[in-house]
Amino acid sequence: MGEIATSNRQITLFYSSKSVRAKQTLAYAKAEGLPILEIDILKTKLTGTQITELAEKLHLKIEDLINQEHPAYTSHFEHHNFSSNDWIKMIQHNPKIMKQPIALRGDVTILVETPTDIIKI
Repeated sequence: MGEIATSNRQITLFYSSKSVRAKQTLAYAKAEGLPILEIDILKTKLTGTQITELAEKLHLKIEDLINQEHPAYTSHFEHHNFSSNDWIKMIQHNPKIMKQPIALRGDVTILVETPTDIIKI
């Protein structure tokens, strides 16, 4: 069993409170009356296990969770082939570079591309 608890009764949303897409997704979900457990990755530090688990649930490599186009990434890092542990540390120290919002409900996990994606879950 993983470290991230999921339920069919609510959506767990990992997001950045500075993200416009995340704010729109939250507003849309609340307008639809969806039960949401909000986890702001800028306020709640994710563990390495949680980051690994999110990547696995999305069928991605950990490095694919990083938005390498984000200004916080491009201003601090160059494109490299890092180890999984290095990618995890980068996300932990710079959570704004993680692709998000990520929504979980039961066994379903999605990377929200547009705010209306939240109803797919």
